[in-house]
Amino acid sequence: MKNKGSLFDGFNYIFLTLVGCLMVFPLLHVLAKSFSSSQAINAGKVKLIPVDWTLTNYHVILGDSSIWRAFMVSVFITVVGTLINLILTASLAYPLSRPEYSMRKVVLIFILITMIFQAPLIPNYMVIKNLHLIDSLWALIIPSAISAYNLFIMRSFFVALPSELIDSARIDGAGELRTMWSVILPLSKPAMATMGLFYAVSHWNSYSSALYFINNRALYPLQLRLREIVLSNDLGQAGNLLENVNQISPAGVQMAVIVVSVVPIIIVYPFLQKYFIKGMLIGSIKA
Repeated sequence: MKNKGSLFDGFNYIFLTLVGCLMVFPLLHVLAKSFSSSQAINAGKVKLIPVDWTLTNYHVILGDSSIWRAFMVSVFITVVGTLINLILTASLAYPLSRPEYSMRKVVLIFILITMIFQAPLIPNYMVIKNLHLIDSLWALIIPSAISAYNLFIMRSFFVALPSELIDSARIDGAGELRTMWSVILPLSKPAMATMGLFYAVSHWNSYSSALYFINNRALYPLQLRLREIVLSNDLGQAGNLLENVNQISPAGVQMAVIVVSVVPIIIVYPFLQKYFIKGMLIGSIKA
């Protein structure tokens, strides 16, 4: 039995290593192109290692004010949106985790229905329009204030907390808000970090909502600006440089923008990894 287990573990290691390599190769290709010259890219010489190393592509995008503006818009949406997400999700998950609160099962059923049946685009657009949120960054934050999936994970974490701690806080005279702020949230760092990472990645990568609700190009987030560059070679100020500097490749600029858009999440993840793994394990053990 031990030999079979060791063989199975070895097969898993090999399989997961191959899957990991398959996922890393496209990233290496994008990174290599972003640091390669236009001649090497146009000749198809770039695979996984940069050819004719250059920083020209990054000079182009870092000198484009529209990309910096889009970057700051994405930062605002991600930071403010994630804070609102965490506050509202925790505020709803806590009462739904307590057995003494009536109607919690009915509310959970309605929330579950929203996961199965989602409103189509046109009703969503009409709601946003009637709320006068068209061409407003709040249109990218408020409609996604609470994710039903994340709510269930956070509720599972709250259910797993010892009820004796909550009873002790109530005996000491703490109200529900004080109990949640002083007892529940300090113990919920793994769950909050997990949900925060989920929400932040969702906000950072989202472009469809901006595509539907934002017409003002000054309010475009980074992903929508990236979409313009990838689909139409709209390089903004870089397009003016292309007429005079033949070392610049549209494909290289596109890859450089992709790298810039991915780097912030890669930087944040290592700091949350410990809490992220713990939060996912706790949320998966008890529902």
